Amino acid sequence: RQRSMKLSMESNNKIKFTLIVGTVILTVLTIFSFFVGRYPLTLSGIISGDSRQWQVFVTLRASRGIVGCIGGFVLGVAGFVFQTVFRNPLASPDIIGVSSGASAGAAFGILFLSGSMAVTASAFAGALGSVVLALMLASLTTGQDGRGIVLAGIAVHSLAQTALIFLKLLADPEKQLASIEYWIMGSLNGISLYTIKGNVILCTLCVSALFLLYRQIMMLSLHDDEGRMLGVHTQHLRLLILLIATLATSGIISMTGLISFISLLAPHGARLIIKNNRLSTMFLSGIIGGCLLTLGDILARSVASTELPVSIFTSLVGAPFLIYLCVRRNRES
Repeated sequence: RQRSMKLSMESNNKIKFTLIVGTVILTVLTIFSFFVGRYPLTLSGIISGDSRQWQVFVTLRASRGIVGCIGGFVLGVAGFVFQTVFRNPLASPDIIGVSSGASAGAAFGILFLSGSMAVTASAFAGALGSVVLALMLASLTTGQDGRGIVLAGIAVHSLAQTALIFLKLLADPEKQLASIEYWIMGSLNGISLYTIKGNVILCTLCVSALFLLYRQIMMLSLHDDEGRMLGVHTQHLRLLILLIATLATSGIISMTGLISFISLLAPHGARLIIKNNRLSTMFLSGIIGGCLLTLGDILARSVASTELPVSIFTSLVGAPFLIYLCVRRNRES
């Protein structure tokens, strides 16, 4: 018994050390991102109060660093929630159509609405519609397992992409179409510190709620019959948690556009490192997601003379990893 307690303590200490190291790496990447870009910034210049450097830092670099850190964290946590709730390692906002639905909603907002908050609301409506439609389609399939929701999500993703193409045809080629294309590519360029406050507060509240609902999320990872035996209203609880995760995801997408694969990669990376599915794994998923998005943004504005879309770098890692997961699941089955 003493040996098992000792092993448990050692395991907990390793997990704590991993979380601390991950937090330090994310902090370092975020600070480093402040100084990457065409206009050179120096720490001494910012501290001394150089007006030009301070303006660039406040209006451009700080906002990108904050969104890269918080946005990646939110996407990583949302991916963990989707995979756990649906009991499927391939379930994520990318795979089941939430991200594409939010992008279609944002495109609708760009065409017919005005203001960043209106676009955010439209993005959330598109994401929410995708979740509801995917759940309805999955309920028509037999088995009620994670495979049904993934197949339904693929169909919803295709519908959202069709709607996006239709909206692009209606857009003004000189103004609106360029804005929509910018959204689809996914980038942290143009984000201002003065326009992200509402989204950051919204995402912080949603992620905090998901951490508070961690036990309920883990109950949903059980079979529905087992959840009912524990006195849990699985359908209502699943809908509530998915709505919160969807709102957080759409809050990020409304600022950055479509960022691929982070929600899929981050939870798997966390499970490979910690080798369990605890609260610490959920937190590490967010840390890895923040590191991936921040690092992708650093590469997007440094590897070429012109800024590249962030999704290029996340897809270069995510697409092979998705193929690996599919092959692995096929071998196990």
